[in-house]
Amino acid sequence: MGHSLEEISDPAQGYVTKEGVEVGRASFALAGDEKLPLPQSSETFKTSGLEDYYRPVPHYEGIHRYDPQFDWEQSEERKVVRKIDKRICFWVCLMFFALQLDRGNIAQALTDNLLPDLHMNTNDYNYGQTIFYASFLAAELPSQMISKRLGPDRWIPIQMVSWSLVASMQAFLSGRSSFLACRALLGLIEGGFIPDCILYLSYFYKSAELPGRLSWFWVSYQSTQIVSAFLAYGILHLRGHHGLAGWRWLFAIEGLITGLIGIASYLYLPPSPTQTKSLIRGKNGWFNEREEKIMVNRIIRDDPSKGDMHNRQALSLPMLWECLCDYHMWPIYLIGISFQIPITPMTQYLTLTLKAAGFGTFNTNLLTIPAYVLFILQLLFWTWLSERINQRLLLGIVTQIWVLPMLIALELLPAHASQWSKWALSSLIVGAPYVHAIQVAITSRNAGTVRTRTVASALYNMCVQASSIIASEIYRDNDKPLYRRGNKALIAVCVFNIALYIASKIFYVRVNRSRDKIWNAMTQNEKEDYLATTNDKGNKRLDFRFAH
Repeated sequence: MGHSLEEISDPAQGYVTKEGVEVGRASFALAGDEKLPLPQSSETFKTSGLEDYYRPVPHYEGIHRYDPQFDWEQSEERKVVRKIDKRICFWVCLMFFALQLDRGNIAQALTDNLLPDLHMNTNDYNYGQTIFYASFLAAELPSQMISKRLGPDRWIPIQMVSWSLVASMQAFLSGRSSFLACRALLGLIEGGFIPDCILYLSYFYKSAELPGRLSWFWVSYQSTQIVSAFLAYGILHLRGHHGLAGWRWLFAIEGLITGLIGIASYLYLPPSPTQTKSLIRGKNGWFNEREEKIMVNRIIRDDPSKGDMHNRQALSLPMLWECLCDYHMWPIYLIGISFQIPITPMTQYLTLTLKAAGFGTFNTNLLTIPAYVLFILQLLFWTWLSERINQRLLLGIVTQIWVLPMLIALELLPAHASQWSKWALSSLIVGAPYVHAIQVAITSRNAGTVRTRTVASALYNMCVQASSIIASEIYRDNDKPLYRRGNKALIAVCVFNIALYIASKIFYVRVNRSRDKIWNAMTQNEKEDYLATTNDKGNKRLDFRFAH
């Protein structure tokens, strides 16, 4: 059986039915239809008449492939998605690998006496990290605005080549001033990369597919930690060659690798599902006409708001202000500010903590690998489970419950404790359940429009960077090596986060119930009149339901 607007299909499969079009898992339900028992927390829109009310704008890049009567087989769609995974998702993960290679190699450099060589201490390192994250944060929104105008396929490679040059130049650091200057430049150039990639992936994937792909996105992030640990083990042995420290070779070589990936990305990335033809990608492109129609129509039926703008259409300042004032997104931003704080200090200080525990330079780098492997396994499992049981915010509590006893144990651990007990606790904290991919997907899904999604992704990531700024100041030089005062602060934040997740869950449940009450009280004609005349947009519409 194929699938068209006229057919009845299993709502769990995400296809258009006579009752409507499913968004995420169940979204476009017929106005006035009371027979579909759809789970509220997975709904995005509840409306009828996709062809009448949700036709893409005339300048939408895929409008020539849009057809509300078009149908296809499930096997065809699965084949297309696998093709997108190989062509798009894999390459985006490779680019994220490059980002983390240059963003995270500072941790390996620390094990090779970077701070003593530059006549710096832990506080100087903290200032550098704070400056980096502050610059990263400041660049998020401007980068998204540029990306929306130029297109992520152009802007992302430009970012990569630019930061690779700065990353390589770190080989010539001479002291505190040059260190801080490079951290600021790296933050300004790298800022916006992650939401740019998320926006780009949203062009190709449905709402329910995005969390899984984002989990692999962050798998590549932690895979970089594993690969870079092995790279560092080899590269740092170059210490003394041509009179250079090992960490100088590390910055130079890994910066070069990122630059090459950036150049390749400029030639490789297509603007959209229907714009894959090029000299490099082939004169016929990656997809035939039928595959392009499947991609465009499945995306629009899943989330019609993706047809509201062209992929190179800039955001105006009034649009930006409207997105900033969207209070329905604020709980997610608040979570972004605090959820990672209990984990971040140990992540940033893992190598220093292990060295302080008595491990050597090369063993320290290798002993970080188990933590990152655990992180990857946790990330994949909890992201899969969130879609499986249709719960998101409540799963965020799992991270805090996992970390809380570890932090208490660190706080109570005697100074003479075994180095292996310190390694075990540190590794378990760094490898805690990671729900960032789930929350990024919630941000994208709850935005409701392309313009809000563009800004919301940047704002959420800005909040995460703000979290990193706060966290980088918790472990202070006068509190080492046990960081008793810092651990007490982290325990308090853990307890606060548990309450915040519960409060956010209650907020979205109540908003959805309130809208259900109003929507279900309306007659069929009233619903159709509302859909035809309303000025409400995106997540402000009565037929919109928040994921939580």
